[in-house]
Amino acid sequence: MTTYNIALNFEDGVTRVIQCDDDEKVTDAAFRQKINLPMDCRDGVCGTCKCFAEKGAYELEFYMDESMSDEEAEQGYVLTCQMIPESDCVLRVPASSAVCKTAPEAIDGAVLGVDRLSGTSFGLRVRLSKPMGFLPGQYVNVTVPGTGAHRSYSFSSAPGTDEATFLIRNLPGGVMSSYLGDRAQPGDAVTLTGPMGAFYLRPIERPQLWLAGGTGLAPFLSMLEQVTKQGSDHPITLYYAVTRAADLVELDRVNAMAEKIGNVTVITILAAEDDAHDRKGFVTDHVTAEDLNDGDCDVYLCGPPPMVDAVRVHFAKLGVEPANFHYEKFNPTEEKAEAA
Repeated sequence: MTTYNIALNFEDGVTRVIQCDDDEKVTDAAFRQKINLPMDCRDGVCGTCKCFAEKGAYELEFYMDESMSDEEAEQGYVLTCQMIPESDCVLRVPASSAVCKTAPEAIDGAVLGVDRLSGTSFGLRVRLSKPMGFLPGQYVNVTVPGTGAHRSYSFSSAPGTDEATFLIRNLPGGVMSSYLGDRAQPGDAVTLTGPMGAFYLRPIERPQLWLAGGTGLAPFLSMLEQVTKQGSDHPITLYYAVTRAADLVELDRVNAMAEKIGNVTVITILAAEDDAHDRKGFVTDHVTAEDLNDGDCDVYLCGPPPMVDAVRVHFAKLGVEPANFHYEKFNPTEEKAEAA
């Protein structure tokens, strides 16, 4: 028997990954794992369990036109009470996690180590008590040992392993930054709660334009890990913008994955005027209409709010609207701010 991972993305941003056997319907698998997906009939009649399949192969058994039209099925809608997976899948559930009687999962972990990647960033490595399922690009709440606080960070590691990594901005006086810089010891206990967020890698069906600002590179590292495993038939262009050359952390890792994938172009940009570099300024000084491929591209952007706002204005000035534009803003308080 084969078991598949089904990621359920709830409308409040919480994601739960369940296991579904290859002869099991998704609703039954969810109930078995104590998640009550919306359902009234179990017979493909009422349409209450209708969700949207963003990724994956599956078989749909009986359903009535009143519950879901053939046109909706062709678009990717499914009735989970009649859906039997044939691969890992991602489902968008039109209900909150609370309504479905579930919540973000809390997984215990222990600090493996802290790497001082630069004067402005840390790398945090955590051993998990069990692998955490998430979608590349999502984030979790991480407790700060010795405090009652937590902070939210995107994974920079691949999903489904017992080791999680994070790329964290060094903010002087910040709760997490102070811990990482002054007190962190291997073995310190932490708890990861999640995953969460609507910023995650969708199926790659057209050219990709990825824009990372500073430690906003973290989710793209996770995405690249995923693409390294599954490959891509479409080109990926990654712009990585920082202030100074010393802030270009994890670049060797990025380039190694780009070389393995084969059709990834990595472009770095420095803002500091006194640092020598081929490209200076900001992302908006270098992204062109050609990068947007006449709109036939997916754009992913992770960076501070001013960068996100500037890119949106820049696209409007170029007069090109991408097929899909996913972005995540983070602010200087070490907290996640907004995703779309």
